[in-house]
Amino acid sequence: MKRLRHSLKAWSCQSLLSLACSALGLGAASLQATTPQATPAGQALDLRGYTDATGAITVQHQGDTVDPYFALQALGIAQVHGLDVSAHALPWARWLAQRYQEAGHLGRYCQSTEPKGSVWVWCKPPDADDSSLALWLQFLHRLPPHERAQLPIDVMQARAAQDLHSLQDPATGLYLVSPHIRYSLFMDNLEVWSTWPSPSLARAIHAVFWDPQHRLFRVSTQKAHPHPGQHFYPDATAQIYPLLVDFADVPGGAAVHYTRWMRQHRAIWLAQSGREFPWGLIALVAWRQGDLVSVRCWQQRAMPHRHTALWTVTDEVIAQILPPWQAPTHTPQPKENCT
Repeated sequence: MKRLRHSLKAWSCQSLLSLACSALGLGAASLQATTPQATPAGQALDLRGYTDATGAITVQHQGDTVDPYFALQALGIAQVHGLDVSAHALPWARWLAQRYQEAGHLGRYCQSTEPKGSVWVWCKPPDADDSSLALWLQFLHRLPPHERAQLPIDVMQARAAQDLHSLQDPATGLYLVSPHIRYSLFMDNLEVWSTWPSPSLARAIHAVFWDPQHRLFRVSTQKAHPHPGQHFYPDATAQIYPLLVDFADVPGGAAVHYTRWMRQHRAIWLAQSGREFPWGLIALVAWRQGDLVSVRCWQQRAMPHRHTALWTVTDEVIAQILPPWQAPTHTPQPKENCT
C-alpha cells in the first residue's frame, strides 16, 4: 500500500517564506465542510490505541508504523469536521518536528525494541513528500498561538515551505512526489491544492490530468501507468478525490460526478471491507453529498473490522465524524441497497 490518499488564512509571507508563499499562491481562501456536523461540536477526538507517550500517531491500532501522511490527513479531517484535536496536536507536532529537523524530510518510522525500551526509528523514505509537506504546513499554521510559541515555528514553516516549493515542476506547475520520485500524481496535487487553494495550480491540475475523450482524470504523469486504468486503487479512487477536497473544476458538477462514480464503483468500494482497506474517505464524501444510504452501507460492512490491520487512523477519525452506528443484534435483510 502506497497510501490511501480545508482551510484558513495564510501566514505572513516574510523572509525565507516569501518565495514559497508566492509559489503556493497563499491567500485568505477558506475551505469548509459542506455538511452539518454529525458529531457534537468540540467533541474530543479519541485516538486511544493510535498514540503513545512520545506523541507518535500510528497508521493502525496498536501499530508499529508511523507515516506522517496518515496522521496529518487524519488530524486535518478531524479539525475541519469539528472534532477537538487539542490532546494530540502539540505532542504530535513535537514528535514530528524533532524527526523532520534531524532527517530533513517526512520519512516513515517503525517501532524498534532496544535494551533501553521501545523507540521509533527511520525505516522507509517518504512516498508522498508533496502532499505530506502541504498537510504539515497547514497543521502547523492551525496550531493555536500558545502551542506555536512552544515550537521553533518560523524555522519549521520556512523549511517545509522551501521543501515543498522545491518539488514544483516549473514546466507543468504541478508538484512532484518527492526529490527521488520525479513524476506528479493527481491525488497528491489535489491535496496540495486543498491546503492552499491556488487558481494557477487548479488550472495546471485540470490541464494535465483531465482527459476529455474518456471524461475522467488521469492518475499520474507516468507514461508507464495504464490509462484508463482498471484498478480500484488508484484508478477509481482518484476519480472521487476532487469531491473530497472540494475541487471546483469537476466537469458536470459535483452531484453529477458523484452519481456517475457511485454507479460505476459503489459495489466494489463496499466490498473492500474485510479484505482490503475500507476507504472511509469515500464514506465521508457520501455523507457530504447527502447519500446517507451509502454511509450506512459502509458502516454495516466496515465497522465490524474497526481497529483491525486493514483499518487506518483516517478511517477511525471518519468513523467518529459520521452519524453513530449501532451494531445489529440480529441479521435481518437490510432495507438499504448495499450491493
